[in-house]
Amino acid sequence: MGKRILILSNHFITLYNFRKELIKRLNDEGHEVYISMPKSDDNNFFEDMGCKIIETPVDRRGINPVRDLGLIVSYTRIMKEVKPDIVFSYTIKPNIYGSIASNITKNKQVNNITGTGGTFLKKNFVSEVAKLLYKLSIKKSYKVFFQNSGDKDLFVKNNMVKDNYAMLPGSGVNLEQFQVSDLPLDEEINFIFIGRVMALKGIDQYLETAKAVKAEYPNTNFFIAGFIEEEKYKPIIDEYDSKGTIKYIGFQKDIKSWIEKCHCTILPSHGGEGVPNVLLESAAMGRVCIASTINGSKDVIEDGLTGYLFETGSAESLTDKVKKFLDLRFENKVRMGLAGRTKVEREFDRQIVIDMYLDEINILN
Repeated sequence: MGKRILILSNHFITLYNFRKELIKRLNDEGHEVYISMPKSDDNNFFEDMGCKIIETPVDRRGINPVRDLGLIVSYTRIMKEVKPDIVFSYTIKPNIYGSIASNITKNKQVNNITGTGGTFLKKNFVSEVAKLLYKLSIKKSYKVFFQNSGDKDLFVKNNMVKDNYAMLPGSGVNLEQFQVSDLPLDEEINFIFIGRVMALKGIDQYLETAKAVKAEYPNTNFFIAGFIEEEKYKPIIDEYDSKGTIKYIGFQKDIKSWIEKCHCTILPSHGGEGVPNVLLESAAMGRVCIASTINGSKDVIEDGLTGYLFETGSAESLTDKVKKFLDLRFENKVRMGLAGRTKVEREFDRQIVIDMYLDEINILN
């Protein structure tokens, strides 16, 4: 018999990119799906699929329990009206405030810790508030999914979760959508950074590496795909772009075609990722990945076999790995990329994630 499922999300695009296959499967199996997310011109995508949309404003910046009190009130009201059999939530605010609401309404909620952003990278007031909020919320949740063991260990150590958790292989990757494509020839070697342009994502290391490598290997291109999140980078990106050191292409809706044009994806993030989707998608397409040694990235890349890991925050270490990649023979680049594809097929197929969610529904009374 079909269940009533409520999904809490902070943005259409993340739900579309990483959960649409799950939502389609839930609808196909006869479940009644409600989605709470902010207003968007694209929300009718899920309506057309058969979902009921509840437009709910979510301020995606910063955690301020006083300012966010309205979100707890909204979630509580939605749960009382919808009366879901189970609630699925993603990202920090739907996880925390949704869980507080579901504790009030006595609903079963399954949280997905999709990464912690910069919250716990430094011990400060914000990290202490976040710890307290997690203890008040997801500790009482029905189930908590973690995407990497580093996040899981952090939550267990700080008593932010009980033994109500399980591991997921990130958000998984749609292996049919992201198929292997031939590596471009070696006349020019293209690298790509995919993500928001901000210090936390390691943009400074990427820029320094581009500058150092282009001086030595002029036949290289360094693309940047993503919104400029921090204002201070606008003039810096403009300068690097005008000098030809990098090529800034902005946010790309169809990132697949850009991964296809490139030989290698670089993710220099300083931490707070779940399992980075850009690495999963790039590896699925047979591209070599170079990333910092952070939780999540370490799960995807086997150093020296499917790509390279470098010392987090070190442009020198990143430059060294990029040169290592450039010095590989073409057939070795291809081989490395295909080894990455094999790994994601084995460990990160999105169907694994979908099946784990369906298991949670199937064990409901």
